[in-house]
Parts: sequence; C-alpha cells; structure tokens
Amino acid sequence: MLRGLYEWTMEKAAHPHAQGWLALFAFVESSFFPIPPHPLLGLMCLAEPKKAIRYALICTVASVIGGLFGYAIGALLYESIGLWLLGVLGYTEAFPWAACTVNANGGWAVFATASTPIPYKLMTITAGFVSMNLATFIIASIAGRGLIFLTVGVLFRLFGAPIKKFIDKYLVPLTTLFVVLVVGGFLVITQLGHDDDAETANDPCASATLEDF
Repeated sequence: MLRGLYEWTMEKAAHPHAQGWLALFAFVESSFFPIPPHPLLGLMCLAEPKKAIRYALICTVASVIGGLFGYAIGALLYESIGLWLLGVLGYTEAFPWAACTVNANGGWAVFATASTPIPYKLMTITAGFVSMNLATFIIASIAGRGLIFLTVGVLFRLFGAPIKKFIDKYLVPLTTLFVVLVVGGFLVITQLGHDDDAETANDPCASATLEDF
C-alpha cells in the first residue's frame, strides 16, 4: 500500500499544479496546519531533480509568508483564534515555555524551530504574542526555513538519481524514520511545557506560566 501511495504521489509531484500545492502546504503548515510540506517537497524534487532548487525556494518563501500569518495570529488574534488553535494542535502546555524561550533567545529560538522537526508554527504564533521584533523574526525565519528546504533542494539537484534509487530500495524504513522524527519533535515540544524540578534546573523556561507575560 505504501509503495502504491508513493508511486501515485510521484505522478502528482510532476503535475503542472504541483508547485501551487507545495506553496499552499508550506504556507498553512507555518501557521496552523499539522502536516509538514517536507514529504511533498522531497517527492517533487525526486520527480524533477533539475527543478529541485526552484521547488525549495517556493517552499521557503511560502513558509516564511505563512510564518508571518502565524505571527499575526499571535499578535492580533490570540484571544479569539490563537488560544483555540494552540489547543487543537496540542501546544497549550508548551506555549508558556515557547514564549519564555523566544524572549530569552530572540531570533535564535525561531531559527532553531524553523530548521528542525520542532513545530515552527508554535514559534510563529508565540513570536507575535510576545511582540518579537518583526525584522528579526523575518530574518530568522528565512535563515531557518531556507536552511532546511534549500539543503533538500541542493542535494536532490546534485544527487537526484542516486537518492531516488536509495529511496526506492528503502522506502518503508525511511518513511518510518521520518514519522518518528516528526512525532518525536511534537512530543519534545509538548513535554517541554511540563514543570518538574529536573526540567527547571536544566531550563529556566520549563517553569514559565502565561501569567509571566
């Protein structure tokens, strides 16, 4: 079944409207959608390696614009939409930690989440909520999103055929690894919201509460 889904997605990845779907996925994932655009980006790069860097740039730009939308939710619509959205995504307990981390580390906090499996959307909403400097937010987002997406684009542009052969051979374990990374990032970010003595000793933001902001 996984192999059939893979082949079907590869066909769709070469579709004329695939770039529009990639941009849409990258945009919404940065602010409220739970599924990351990385699989679609990777499959599109596999389908057409010569366009890999273009796809990575589309993903980067759309993701940063989506991050600005998340920033606006945190800055202007926190009470009406932000609280509800954090609850739906399961980030309510982690939100005070995120707010404290952004205040303490500024752009580095946004850069770290933009370039790792830790959910970027949590930091976009948080950055708006704590009124992070907008220019710093944009620069950190471009750097983080560009790092992760353009790395994919460049690798597929240079090594597209060998990478495709590798994925064709090890599709199931690679898919499992990707799911583990995404779920692991989610679990890390949710657990960081819990408060106990060990966490507080290692991370002063572990004991942060919304009342602090």
